[in-house]
Amino acid sequence: MESIFESVKNAALIHKSGGGTGFSFSRIRPANDSVKTTGGVASGPISFMKVFNASTEVIKQGGVRRGANMGILRVDHPDILEFITCKRDNTELTNFNISVGITEAFMQAVEHDTEYDLLNPRNGKVVQKLRAREVFDLMVEMAWLNGEPGIVFLDRINRDNPTPELGEIESTNPCGEQPLLPYEACNLGSINLSKFVKDGKIDWEDLGQVVDLAVDFLDNVIDVNRYPLPEIEELAKANRKIGLGVMGFADMLFMLEIPYNSQEALDLGAQIMAFIDKRSKERSQAIALERGSFPNFEKSIYKDKYQALRNATTTTIAPTGSISIIAGCSSGIEPLFALSFVRTILDEQRLLEVHPIFREVAMREDFYSDELMEKIAEEGSIQHMEEIPEHWRRVFVTAHDITPEWHVRMQAVFQQNGVDNAVSKTVNFPKEATREDIAKVFRLAFELGCKGVTVYRDGSRQMQVLSTGKTESKTQEEDTHRISPRVRPSVTYGRTEKIKTGCGSLYVTINEDENGLCELFARLGKSGGCASSQMDAISRLISLAMRAGVSTEAITKHLRGIRCPSPAWTENGVVLSCPDAIGLAIEHYVAWRQNGNGEHASEMVSEKLPMADVVKQTSTVAESSMGACPECGGHMKHEDGCMTCLFCGFSRCG
Repeated sequence: MESIFESVKNAALIHKSGGGTGFSFSRIRPANDSVKTTGGVASGPISFMKVFNASTEVIKQGGVRRGANMGILRVDHPDILEFITCKRDNTELTNFNISVGITEAFMQAVEHDTEYDLLNPRNGKVVQKLRAREVFDLMVEMAWLNGEPGIVFLDRINRDNPTPELGEIESTNPCGEQPLLPYEACNLGSINLSKFVKDGKIDWEDLGQVVDLAVDFLDNVIDVNRYPLPEIEELAKANRKIGLGVMGFADMLFMLEIPYNSQEALDLGAQIMAFIDKRSKERSQAIALERGSFPNFEKSIYKDKYQALRNATTTTIAPTGSISIIAGCSSGIEPLFALSFVRTILDEQRLLEVHPIFREVAMREDFYSDELMEKIAEEGSIQHMEEIPEHWRRVFVTAHDITPEWHVRMQAVFQQNGVDNAVSKTVNFPKEATREDIAKVFRLAFELGCKGVTVYRDGSRQMQVLSTGKTESKTQEEDTHRISPRVRPSVTYGRTEKIKTGCGSLYVTINEDENGLCELFARLGKSGGCASSQMDAISRLISLAMRAGVSTEAITKHLRGIRCPSPAWTENGVVLSCPDAIGLAIEHYVAWRQNGNGEHASEMVSEKLPMADVVKQTSTVAESSMGACPECGGHMKHEDGCMTCLFCGFSRCG
């Protein structure tokens, strides 16, 4: 893997231009592996992911939204258990989707309940064995908990690699539908299938003409596009991969009165995808005969199959989240989430929407009413509503009416009938789904030939884009059992203490009411900007913790000992940082209140030492506690008249 700094820089450029990135961390040596060149140990893949995540956080994708990353680690990497659980906390790695790279050998080991080897990517040696079924169960547990990790079947992806001579595919784009070689790019487009239903039938001639136009358009994009990196431009033009897919499939089924969870729907999906794939290849060949094949054609699997071919791939099923909203149709090949639902947008604004095809049918069949639409939005399903005719209840099924098996079967049908790349598809589960339900889907996806699968259990994350009233009410009910801070009183009383820090004098005000400590304010004497905002944020969080009943011991435990590059020495010891000073002030306040006579707290917290002893103690502490190095986080020491890092050699003197 190239330099971490080069990789982060390239990722930032891609995010800045509006793109997402996918990374395989499988070649990075495991944590604590020895590094001969430095005599140290490796930090492992997760630490690298955190670097990329932090970089992404400060780059707004296209100036509008955050950049997105896909992180993949092979299941036989020694750090796989840490990777599987790295998003247990939903506040960690928020700019990453993660998937485990599954091998055929691993799935066979799961099936036979045997152990498998973990390999050090540095030398390929076996370093450990794990029981495959236990690792599989851990993936299931985490997917049940919050939807991640997903899984991708690496052997299957590479079996369909159109240019195997150029290398092995190890990663995908952020949504998983586009397996790519290093520096390859996504170039995707989707056809709204609902536009081709006319008089209850599919207009195949019109669909074919649109496929031709779409292939022409996507191929031209490769030439006119502005690329963020020269390496991307070179490979994009060498392989000329495009990914034509579909959206509005659920809408098409509604218009044809075909239930999503039926063999008829599976057959139609297979027919449509096979048609689009065949037509797109014919058009790609026609363009190639006029303008030339993609430069790596002779190194591809197509050289003996086609006379010429313009594009190494032509078909992909993308999620189409944003563009399907713009087009006013259902997303990708997903079933409809709900016929009436709450959409959360922008600053968590809520909009109630009713699907237009359902509204039209309800009015035509004379069962529409505003009350019924509100009821549907609340319940999330119409299957139990006898006021709606049985035929339409069967046709208008939604994601949670459909068993997970139908989700996977639909994905497999599209994958096996003409998708060169992969299919982005989420298998939706109701909140009550079990871990065994998740495990069944993972196994079924493997059995049916999918290249990967992602699951989501309704309500398993606090924030989700689409929700029904039923989902929302459950989440609110659960929230009532969570700890909440009490309301701030109108009148409080307390005291302010001045503490010397390396950043200047810190004034800490602590107040209480009849129930105990309730708020804290911290202000640096001459600070402003970032320092002031950080003090304000720390103060607010401490205040919330106090009013929520968190003990002062727990608060001070997490504040005391935090280091910064600029500690301060006082006659009572070293103040390591501003947070350390706040923790000290809380200790002083508690002691002051316990004493009850208003003496200065420092006289009760620390013994008064003779100045000579204080100087001796301070110098001893200073030798090992001069703050953290701003470059590597190591210990600083005073050397040759300057603060110098013991580890990386950083010097404040330049």
